[in-house]
Amino acid sequence: MKQKIALISVYNKEGIADFAKELVELGWKIISSGGTAKHLSEAGILVVDVADITGMSPILSHRVVTLHPKIHGGLLALNTPEHLAELEKYAIPWIDMVCCDLYPLEEEIKNRGATRDSVIEKTDIGGPTMIRSGAKGRRIVVCDSKDRQMVIDWLKNGEPDREKFINDLAVKAEATISRYCAVSADYHSEGKYRSIFGKKILDCAYGENGYQVPASFYRIHGRGEDPLAIVNWQLVAGSPLSYNNICDLDRMMQTMTHIGAGFEKNFPPKADQPLAGVPCIAIGAKHGNACGAGVTSADAFVRSLGPSLRSATPSQKHAASALEAIEKMLLGDLRAIFGGLVMLNFEVDEKIAEELIHKYAGENKRLLDMVAAPSFSAEAVEILSRKKGKCRLLANPAIAKIGLSSLDTAKRFRYVRGGFLEQPNYTFVPEIKDEDIILAWAVGCTSNSNTITLVKDGQLLGNGVGQQDRVGAANLAILRAGDKDLNGAVAYSDSFFPFPDAPEVLIDRGIKTIFSTSGSVNDEKIIELCKTKGVNLIMLPDAEARGFYQH
Repeated sequence: MKQKIALISVYNKEGIADFAKELVELGWKIISSGGTAKHLSEAGILVVDVADITGMSPILSHRVVTLHPKIHGGLLALNTPEHLAELEKYAIPWIDMVCCDLYPLEEEIKNRGATRDSVIEKTDIGGPTMIRSGAKGRRIVVCDSKDRQMVIDWLKNGEPDREKFINDLAVKAEATISRYCAVSADYHSEGKYRSIFGKKILDCAYGENGYQVPASFYRIHGRGEDPLAIVNWQLVAGSPLSYNNICDLDRMMQTMTHIGAGFEKNFPPKADQPLAGVPCIAIGAKHGNACGAGVTSADAFVRSLGPSLRSATPSQKHAASALEAIEKMLLGDLRAIFGGLVMLNFEVDEKIAEELIHKYAGENKRLLDMVAAPSFSAEAVEILSRKKGKCRLLANPAIAKIGLSSLDTAKRFRYVRGGFLEQPNYTFVPEIKDEDIILAWAVGCTSNSNTITLVKDGQLLGNGVGQQDRVGAANLAILRAGDKDLNGAVAYSDSFFPFPDAPEVLIDRGIKTIFSTSGSVNDEKIIELCKTKGVNLIMLPDAEARGFYQH
């Protein structure tokens, strides 16, 4: 049997000697060049230099090494008499495998000191050409170091399902090179060209509605490094995530991380307040918007305890604080939370699970569609699970560590007919030393605009979302609050009030603090109204602090 040949040329040498040794043990011959050939030789691996095949040393400061017919002919030739005869005529070896990575172009682009010349120097040409030649020739193409052991195992197992295996590697190779070229085009065009590359992770049963089939979730390349990326949530129990589940999970993370960022910025831990900082947070959502939310600042909670409870252990205080946050969340809207979704920044144990299912539910068990938290005890999983997996339990320890660094900073894009929009993410965080205002802002600025949000004592009372006018949003927020006491509550408006009428609606129901933006021609009238009524008005410029979301 003719000896098989692997062409190995990698920028990152980590682990490559081990891979080559495995191939040699399987009877393969290794071709390599430059630094890779030297690295393998020093590891005791017999290597044939590319120059011995081509008859040419590298030229143009090593820019041209493998770009030669005797290399690409060996990768592109078909197993036909005509092609095999040409290979023999020109002494071109048949190459069965190409293992190649690429110059770190993207890392260089991200380098603050990068220049156009430095980016060009880190733009690989030979590597992408070898990879694509191998893919077109249906050779074994290894362009990802994570695939090396998989390839060795496949070879040892007798190359099962060869056609599919080779095709999967070729597809990955083409996608890798496509993205590599797109990154270069994005950079050099200074944003004139923009590409979106993703890998399918999940097939959803359908999209938002049953007739929207097929629907899929794709991971954006490189974003899996984000601890809170969707792919880093573990499905502990329940059916695979639906399209709507994924949208809701993303929306709740925006609200949760904004609350965390607001508290970390405005209430950092101090020597006399060791429990300050990010509180216990419970969010209840329906159709993407928060219908209930509760926060319990540990220091404030401890101060509210009776003298006999202040000596409780930190874990006991934290557990009591978590239960308090859940109670506030549930009471936000007991009707809306039925069949809704919950996100917590603390572990779900048996007691927490019982509260979520039975607290204020009467004789019935509260049905939830999803609970997302850092972790779940075995008892909690059993309590929360529903028939046919209808309650998805999602765990991610990173949600327990939310703060300013947990805000999503990746650019956001959105399909519109014939194109897509791109914008920076929602990263503004105000500096306001009031816990209720921070909670109202975090909920309101991650709810569908126009929104007015009402909060009191760390509890979301009413969220008037998606309205065409501010008066409508104010009335809806009050309606959603039901019979709750609004005296002394705070209100957040995600943009300025065009007229005094909406503030009047809020003030008439007992609102004592209003946080909005400035920018209306009637700002002075609104300021005068609040002064006259004894209402605390906080305004930041609309260009800086407007909180429109999912417009």
